[in-house]
Amino acid sequence: MTENITSVGGGGRPEAGVSALKGRTGAGAPAETRGKTTIADGVVAKIAGMAAREVPGIYSLGAGMARAFGAMRERVPGGGGGAVTRGVKVEVGEQQAAVDLDVVVEYGVSIVDVAGGVRTNVIGAVERMTGLEVVEVNVAVDDVRLPDDEEETEPDEGRVR
Repeated sequence: MTENITSVGGGGRPEAGVSALKGRTGAGAPAETRGKTTIADGVVAKIAGMAAREVPGIYSLGAGMARAFGAMRERVPGGGGGAVTRGVKVEVGEQQAAVDLDVVVEYGVSIVDVAGGVRTNVIGAVERMTGLEVVEVNVAVDDVRLPDDEEETEPDEGRVR
């Protein structure tokens, strides 16, 4: 009886920022394990960013300057592509991944509970979708959104009309 093991390819990585998952090959191996799958860092970052945003109590991701530059990029046609990964940094190895998140939470929520929810959701999503083991999810709370904070979507008109 042969054992069906999906392992990560040995040797050098095909390119920086990509995880290579390789299974058994040959006529006796199941079809789903024949060949190699590569997962780019950007893919893991998008999955982590989406999973973190799903957690109640998260207002947005990204530190102050990243949010400011991101808001400006989104106003430029074709420049808003990085919004999902703003505030997300990942390190992807051959079998494992680590995630760092910069978040802004809503005022009044338990930061400890929100951070725990983010970790649970990110680990579940990344491991389920990629097969990589998530070794850590670091959450840095950079700001709290107060109820009376206004969105800066319109420029100030000034005091005089």
